[in-house]
Amino acid sequence: MAWSTRELAERAGTTVNTIRHYHRLGLLDEPEREENGYKQYQVHHLVSLLRIRRLADLGVPLTQIGAVRADADGAPQLLRELDAELAENIRRMKKARSDIAALLRDDAPADTPVGFEPVAGRMSESDLSIVHIYTRLYDDAALADIRMIAEDTDGSPPISTRSRRTPPRTSAVPSWTDWLAAWPGASGSTRGSTTRHRIGPRAVRSPRRR
Repeated sequence: MAWSTRELAERAGTTVNTIRHYHRLGLLDEPEREENGYKQYQVHHLVSLLRIRRLADLGVPLTQIGAVRADADGAPQLLRELDAELAENIRRMKKARSDIAALLRDDAPADTPVGFEPVAGRMSESDLSIVHIYTRLYDDAALADIRMIAEDTDGSPPISTRSRRTPPRTSAVPSWTDWLAAWPGASGSTRGSTTRHRIGPRAVRSPRRR
């Protein structure tokens, strides 16, 4: 029994281009050709192709499939590494779905910092810009205080003039800093630092460049 490239692709549930690609990578042996030049694939080609497809479906990189098939003893370690990678990908996708759900629920701009979705609609572009910077400087506790401040303002203009045309560089940054300093609950703890100082009623950790 012999098949053409197209027939082999149909039986394996793949494409002619995929088979040709496997040939170029050396994963699938080239078959003999008839006098007219047409390839003639045999059953062992189909079995090899199905095994390659199985490994590819598991996520084994094509560049490593040959080594996995040649060294069965090394396959468990590779599978463990793949499983860890898949677990991390699943975690990231679940986090992304949760973030998207929050953005849709609160009708917030797509680039709203995490956790600020409920208050984004009451914040100017200048406010949101500085919050983006603060997410790289302050820890979760400090960001929670900032969210609380935004919630308690209920639309008043504590950070800037609330004009979405006001550049953050000229008005948002200084007024935001002054506001935090005057706010009783602002912790201002920065990421990656243990030095303590005061910028308001509560002790905070001093900023450290990331």
